[in-house]
Amino acid sequence: MTNTFFLAAEHLPLETAPHPLLPPLYDVVWSLVPFLIILFVFWKLVLPKFQEVLHQREDQIEGGIQRAEAAQAEAKAALEKYNSQLAEARTEAAQIRDDARSQGQRIIADMKAQATDESNRIVESGNKQLEAQRAAVVSDLRKDMGENSISLAERLLGEQLSDDVKRSGTIDSFLADLDRVGSARK
Repeated sequence: MTNTFFLAAEHLPLETAPHPLLPPLYDVVWSLVPFLIILFVFWKLVLPKFQEVLHQREDQIEGGIQRAEAAQAEAKAALEKYNSQLAEARTEAAQIRDDARSQGQRIIADMKAQATDESNRIVESGNKQLEAQRAAVVSDLRKDMGENSISLAERLLGEQLSDDVKRSGTIDSFLADLDRVGSARK
């Protein structure tokens, strides 16, 4: 019996040395079965949820990018609108300044014209008043000179010139002589 035992021991499965790179076939089969089950569960349950989460994140990112682009476009439109309104306001302000300057120049010109008219009116009124005063002074001087000339003539002639008509003719002739003398000197 011992012989048979040795003969059977010669063929034991552990007597042959296993290959270092290839595992035995039964290990490969029993390792492959749980791997396929886990792969199937992963493929059917985990992978769809994972892809759904990835798609949601992708949509969120794309939506965020689109919202950011929309916000940027809106901000750019608002900036352009602001710049155009600012340009319009500057143009309007320049026009208001120009209108104010021209209106100011018109007011100054009107005031100068009014001042000139008033000055001319005052000068004309002064000239008329001066002419009236001159005429009054000339009339008073003629009267005084006439009376002085008559009293002088009465003294020279020794008689009184009592007749008003005579007196007035004498005064007029004396004054006419004075006017001729004054005209000749000029």
